[in-house]
Amino acid sequence: MTAKEQDIVSVIKKKIEQFDTQITMVDVGNVVAVGDGIARIHGLAGAKYNELLQFPNEVMGIALNLEEDSVAAVILGDDSGIREGDEVRATGRIAEIPVGDVLIGRVIDSLGRPMDGKEAIKTKQTHPLERVAPNVVARKSVDTPVQTGIKAIDAMIPIGRGQRELIIGDRSTGKTAIALDAIINQKGGDLTCIYVAIGQKASKVAQVVAKLEEYGAMEHTVVVAANASESVALQYLAPYAGCAIGEEIMEQGKDALIIYDDLSKHGWAYRQLSLLLRRPPGREAYPGDIFYLHSRLLERAAKLNEENGGGSITALPIIETQAGDVSAYIPTNVISITDGQIYLETDLFNAGIRPALNIGISVSRVGSKAQTKAMKKVAGKLKLEMAQYRELAAFAQFGTAELDKATRAQIERGRRITEVLKQPQYTPRPLENQVIILYTAVSGYIDDIPVDKVVDFEAALIRTMETMHSEIGKDIKETKDIGDKTEGKLKAAIEGFKKGFSAE
Repeated sequence: MTAKEQDIVSVIKKKIEQFDTQITMVDVGNVVAVGDGIARIHGLAGAKYNELLQFPNEVMGIALNLEEDSVAAVILGDDSGIREGDEVRATGRIAEIPVGDVLIGRVIDSLGRPMDGKEAIKTKQTHPLERVAPNVVARKSVDTPVQTGIKAIDAMIPIGRGQRELIIGDRSTGKTAIALDAIINQKGGDLTCIYVAIGQKASKVAQVVAKLEEYGAMEHTVVVAANASESVALQYLAPYAGCAIGEEIMEQGKDALIIYDDLSKHGWAYRQLSLLLRRPPGREAYPGDIFYLHSRLLERAAKLNEENGGGSITALPIIETQAGDVSAYIPTNVISITDGQIYLETDLFNAGIRPALNIGISVSRVGSKAQTKAMKKVAGKLKLEMAQYRELAAFAQFGTAELDKATRAQIERGRRITEVLKQPQYTPRPLENQVIILYTAVSGYIDDIPVDKVVDFEAALIRTMETMHSEIGKDIKETKDIGDKTEGKLKAAIEGFKKGFSAE
């Protein structure tokens, strides 16, 4: 045998030794029909609900309808390159998203792909989009506040960690503004925020991100965006993706705040998807499981007990009403799922009362459990004053000439408290400043200040308290209470300031 033949034999021997007999089985099907982002596939007998499917040209899909002899899948991406007869492979993976601290400060889509032009997300940590909510045994009652920095909300409609509080109102009434202020107010705190934009204009999402960057809030925020131009499937998956990111934070024993902006558009996306999948339509053409769509999402917001790590997810879903109709299908569904609602009114917004809170309809079902002792002391009296003012204001519109002195005084105080509760956007107030100004209002110190001077009085008072009496604010911040000693100092400081303000 020649040297050349020996070389050939050795190469063949080596190949035989290295030969791998392992066979991999892949579930394969073929496209029967495709259109409007939906593909019908024959085969895939072993496909699971929500399983990722591999189409040609690196396009992915999700199995949603599992029928007797076919699977209907929604295509995540461009379906123009998919043809009848194309091969589709099951991946064995349920729809998932990358999670972890690497996402903080980033803008991503519903599948975790970057949308901010920065580097790819590098993490092996993933979390399934759909997951069963924590059960009753794993939960703990809500007892820690989420400070939004908005006086009217923190005082009268408090939000606790683990709560679901709905923000509802017509378009352009300041719903997103409240959510953004709540995110900005967490700067330097221990709450990680997730803002989920569903079916919004790309320009609006860009504005939101720019504002969050301007106020330094992107350092603790993840933005999940499924814009109006994206496929309906990505809009449907967006809130579940945001919730999966929040669950990873909760499982580490930390706290997350999720804004779903907004679930009306999410309902529309799911209706469109269901009709394309030929599911039977129900009321207003929504499918029969539209309630379950939002209940399984919002039930994942919870406060876990100490044995389960003590983490929490707080959800602030947003719903847009049409002409103030809160009795429509989606609004009533979400109201029944959540632990209260913040109702914003167009008339109040146009009258210059911003945030345009209707305090009569708005409610927090967690109540004062999610308030600090300091806020409880001022908020109880504040709610009473505002309730009495609302009742009396209805009579006062017919003229105040015949009203007695006590009624007139009540109305005048209510007008001044309403001025105090007004707050410009992007100016969340720290707890101590809120407590000081609300204490001043309910204790009657602003009763003799002209209504048009109340805003100036408030600004000047806070400046004085921060510069000359900083120890009062520091004590309220640290103890989260107003002790007798602190209250005495606060009264003296307010009275001293008021003399100077009057002189001005």
